[in-house]
Amino acid sequence: MPFEFEKLEIPDVILIKAKKFEDSRGFFAELYKEDVFSQAGIAPIKQINFSKSSKGVLRGLHFQLNPYAQGKIVRVVSGKIFDVAVDLRKNSKTFGQWVGVCLEREVFNMLYVPEGFAHGFEVLSDIVEFEYLCTQVYAPKYESGIIYNDPSLNIAWNTKNPILSDKDLKLPSFSKNEKYF
Repeated sequence: MPFEFEKLEIPDVILIKAKKFEDSRGFFAELYKEDVFSQAGIAPIKQINFSKSSKGVLRGLHFQLNPYAQGKIVRVVSGKIFDVAVDLRKNSKTFGQWVGVCLEREVFNMLYVPEGFAHGFEVLSDIVEFEYLCTQVYAPKYESGIIYNDPSLNIAWNTKNPILSDKDLKLPSFSKNEKYF
């Protein structure tokens, strides 16, 4: 099988390892196969996004509300990040908990962040190129987020003084954001 799916501490968040087929010419890898991903509980992809960021940039924690809630398969095209998913599902046993993994081009891994989770990442390499495969289209009226350094979440970011957008600096705390799932 060209993929390995590993459930993390929050079981609905899945680390995806793509298998590389290498020879003297280089390598080949499948990155997405709808039927295989569907069997792993991952919804079909409706939109693909791409970003480029420099070391110290932190993006997030972002999510979209219903009916435009997004699941995301995220992967690093070049570079390395620390990627985080926070459970926002009020009836979940892991509500308010987070899980984080390093994603990097050389390891060739991806992360599935399901609907009902906030997502963010920080850049650990000089530059990162990052791809988001989304299960729903971007809908600005339904977007929301949580401030990255919320003390109740206590996320173990590596960067002490991250570079943030003005929009991300103004995100509410976890306890003040009532827009959850």
